[in-house]
Amino acid sequence: MKSNSRNLYLIPYVIWILLFVVTPILLVVYYSFFDIEGHFTFDNYKKFFTPVYLKMTASSFWYAFLITFFSLLIAYPTAYLLTKTKHKQLWLLLIIVPSWINLLLKAYAFIGIFGTYGAANSFLEVMGIGSKQLLFTDFSFIFVSVYIFLPFMILPIFNALDELNPSLIDASNDLGASPWTTFTRVIFPLTLDGVKSGCQVVFIPALSLFMLTRLIAGNRVITLGTAIEQHFLVTQDWGMGSTIAVFLIIAMVLIMVLTGKRKRGII
Repeated sequence: MKSNSRNLYLIPYVIWILLFVVTPILLVVYYSFFDIEGHFTFDNYKKFFTPVYLKMTASSFWYAFLITFFSLLIAYPTAYLLTKTKHKQLWLLLIIVPSWINLLLKAYAFIGIFGTYGAANSFLEVMGIGSKQLLFTDFSFIFVSVYIFLPFMILPIFNALDELNPSLIDASNDLGASPWTTFTRVIFPLTLDGVKSGCQVVFIPALSLFMLTRLIAGNRVITLGTAIEQHFLVTQDWGMGSTIAVFLIIAMVLIMVLTGKRKRGII
């Protein structure tokens, strides 16, 4: 009876997965075999391996890596300090709240901040540096991307640190380990699953960014997400857009497999 009731509860989940995960992926794969005139072809896949698209793929991975790296660099010490504060759940909530704001609104806010007469340039003028071109640069793109993804990196790391048994740290200190040794040999390895989860949540969507590349980077940064948007909405070449999406899906699956949790053997 329990097995039957469990299977019954799984039905809505399976239907949801089939309709909104499996079916869209199959449609993307299907359209990738057609050219702009609707003829069946393998040319889209051949075209993807030309220097233009390979350079675009390398650029996408590079920017996704930079965004993930800087997010991790800021998120880990932030999450660690949060676990030491008195009202840590409240501070965590204050960090997460900005992620509820619409991405487009945040992008337009940063356009104002980094603009010629924005707050950032006003601060530079007060410091005596003078006005600089901040908007439509790699710096502004990475800065805004890190700001947007930072809460998603902090949350899993915070959870991993918060669940860490403090007696293990005390034992390391009692055995004479330095703070750096305690961090590298005890704290970081035991919170690595949280780091992996945070990197997944940041790296995967960073690969397919397109809105920020247009609004913040001024199309100076071209990623796979930008190319997909252009092929679907501008050139109307759904086949090539779908082909890029197929490789993007494959890349995301590989990243999830490589950074996924592995069961530790019990000796």
